[in-house]
Amino acid sequence: MKKRVLALLLLVCMLCSSLLTGCVNAGTGGSEQTEDNYAATDALDAMQHVNTQELNIIDDNYRNVYEIFPYSFCDSNGDKIGDIQGIISKLDYIKDLGFNAIWITPVHPSPTYHKYDVTDYYDIDSSFGTIADYEQLIKECHDRGIDIYMDLVLNHTSNSHSWFQEASRYVRSLLPGEEPSAEECPYVEYYNFSKEQKSGWSKVGSEWYYECQFWSGMPDLNLDSEAVRKEIDNIVSFWLDKGVDGFRLDAVTSYYTGNNEKNIEFLTWLNKCIKDKKADAYIVGECWADCVTYSNYYESGVDSFFNFDFATNSGTIATILRGGNASTYGSKIVSTFDLIKAKNENAIDAGFTSNHDNGRVAGTLPGAKGKLKMAQAMAMMIGGSYYLYYGDEIGMKGSGDDENKRAPMQWVADPFGQGMCKGCTTKVIEHTNGTVESQQADKNSLYYYVQQAVKLRNTFPEIARGETTVIEECSNEEVVVLKKTYNGDELLIVMNISENVNTVDLSGVSVNGKETGDFKVVGTLLDTAEMVKKDGSTLEMPGYSIEFLK
Repeated sequence: MKKRVLALLLLVCMLCSSLLTGCVNAGTGGSEQTEDNYAATDALDAMQHVNTQELNIIDDNYRNVYEIFPYSFCDSNGDKIGDIQGIISKLDYIKDLGFNAIWITPVHPSPTYHKYDVTDYYDIDSSFGTIADYEQLIKECHDRGIDIYMDLVLNHTSNSHSWFQEASRYVRSLLPGEEPSAEECPYVEYYNFSKEQKSGWSKVGSEWYYECQFWSGMPDLNLDSEAVRKEIDNIVSFWLDKGVDGFRLDAVTSYYTGNNEKNIEFLTWLNKCIKDKKADAYIVGECWADCVTYSNYYESGVDSFFNFDFATNSGTIATILRGGNASTYGSKIVSTFDLIKAKNENAIDAGFTSNHDNGRVAGTLPGAKGKLKMAQAMAMMIGGSYYLYYGDEIGMKGSGDDENKRAPMQWVADPFGQGMCKGCTTKVIEHTNGTVESQQADKNSLYYYVQQAVKLRNTFPEIARGETTVIEECSNEEVVVLKKTYNGDELLIVMNISENVNTVDLSGVSVNGKETGDFKVVGTLLDTAEMVKKDGSTLEMPGYSIEFLK
């Protein structure tokens, strides 16, 4: 009898427990979880507790792009030089971070480590691999939903390129008073030759000079030549047929040095050349200039140009994180998009913090590691595509000589460990923020912060594609509040861009017509396990935190 009573009591308890659990789940299930009263163990735990919304990845040209400098990225064969098979071995790593496109700096045959002086546009440098390796890379990328962008260097070739070798040999053979003829040597019109010595020109033969604005090893191409444009047309076709998804255009302001109008004319031709072959091909240009200048380049129809105003050690992001006014971040986004959209309504901004030509952001922002996290988040929240330079997800350092900005990817602490490259640095760089291996073991790391931030870009299309409005009455020197609107949906982003705790009162702010009390927290980015506290219309935000509300 006692056993039967105990059994009935146990059954009743189980039913009550089931009912109670059902009520709790009905009210708070999955995406309804909040930060209230949750004691997180670390930053990753805190972010994962809130960032539970389903991914909403749109297959268009708004992407999260991972930049790879192949020489220093990952070695697969033990020669300490990064290669294509090494990149293939790390595609899952890139995908796990949330990136859905890669830009690889030049991989064509070249006498230098950086490969920006091409000797053959139709091949792969043997130190990196083969055409077959590159074809495998394209397939492996596409199997993972990753687009691949090829670096296209059209301002110049190497002086070892067969075109220049033939042209310079011919020019040296000319007798005094003779003029070069394309009928005698077709390649002589591929470059710019003159008897007049000018700035950025080097001597060839007894009385001739050739244009080489970067250095003598990089002779400038004559982009007015129909023969050169035909070559470019063939090069583009060759790689599009292989399956590349787009191109990064090197040094577009140098196509015609000092002549923006001619540069835009050439880019207009090139954009049409590429899009006629593949309508959805993506093109991003390096127009190293201020926004007022590069906005004009959008008249060419090119999809994107890198946003240098926000990046580098003198840009908006670094300036604010070194003590500038947070609210200027929002106003600068609005003014930037006003400029570029006026030139091309389909423009896709290309935000970043550092690249292979700039000092890394970790050296730019010494001090609190929260600054490094916030720097990447600020680049992601601008809108458009987001570019991360390999190693910035773990806070690698490097400045000064170009070689130092292209240090070996820090996979592990052992410089002879698996995948490690010798790099090309001119000095020993102390990477004080750890390796991929050590940061994956630290749930408060920059690595996991970047992963969560990219996840939110992949969850809320408003971040990349939305029109930005600054909620000025809630923004100040340390806090900026943005509203992103896309396809009728609105997302509120509240950013505490400081190490201080800030209280933000959102009274009177509406999202999709609803007042603050109806807002739901749908995402968060945090420096530590300390979470944002929401009380009605008020947020208490720890240092370097971001809250996403709908």
